[in-house]
Amino acid sequence: MTESALDTARLAGGLLEQTGGFARAVTGADPGARVPTCPEWRLLDLVGHIGRAPRWAAEIVRKGVPLPPPDPREAEALPPGEWAAWLRGGAEELVEAAAETGADTEVWTFMGPAPAKFWLCRMLNDLSIHHYDAALTTGAGFEIADDLAADAVTEAFELISFPDSGALSPALAELRGQGETLALRPAGMKGWLATRTPDGVRWKRGDHEADVVVSGPVREIMLVLSRRVPPSAGTVELRGDAALLDHLLARMAF
Repeated sequence: MTESALDTARLAGGLLEQTGGFARAVTGADPGARVPTCPEWRLLDLVGHIGRAPRWAAEIVRKGVPLPPPDPREAEALPPGEWAAWLRGGAEELVEAAAETGADTEVWTFMGPAPAKFWLCRMLNDLSIHHYDAALTTGAGFEIADDLAADAVTEAFELISFPDSGALSPALAELRGQGETLALRPAGMKGWLATRTPDGVRWKRGDHEADVVVSGPVREIMLVLSRRVPPSAGTVELRGDAALLDHLLARMAF
């Protein structure tokens, strides 16, 4: 398992930064509004997830052992006027737990033992995608720094390529292949190459030719890879085997 390219301070700062953006996106919005990109959730459920998940991760960091994931719907009784402070409190709790435990201290993760900073990375990248979901739902603006968007892309490849990825989703087993390749080429930074092998997906950084190549701003590449924006929307340039990209994206949902 490759660690995030971002250091602990940037992960912590990014978590607080994206939490603030998420809080601004949901402030004053209808709690019952359906989230188009997560249609099984209302905005209230999305807020519940983003508020509870870092607190759950903080407890794992403190105890170093697995804990049952929280139910986002347990936030039902929280008044919308208190959402922003509650959301910030969850992010701050995780940052403090990582600092107190030690960012390099090994703790439990679903990918095996890893430094506590894993949970800063995981919660940040989950939040970054859901920040977009919230902004889309309420009509707010969505902003994310290039380094944070790139880290979300890197983590996506880590999640689909680790040996027990099938435990996250059986569909990930269908990503095995015979050498088919996907290249992502973000503007102004190093890209990614993913290769389907009989043993699963393998990936590396760098600019390469591939069976299908996706180019564009790293934010838009992140949104395409996370299935928030279809490749056909025109936010990225697609060259090569579009069917291969569709196959990959359909099986990367977890």
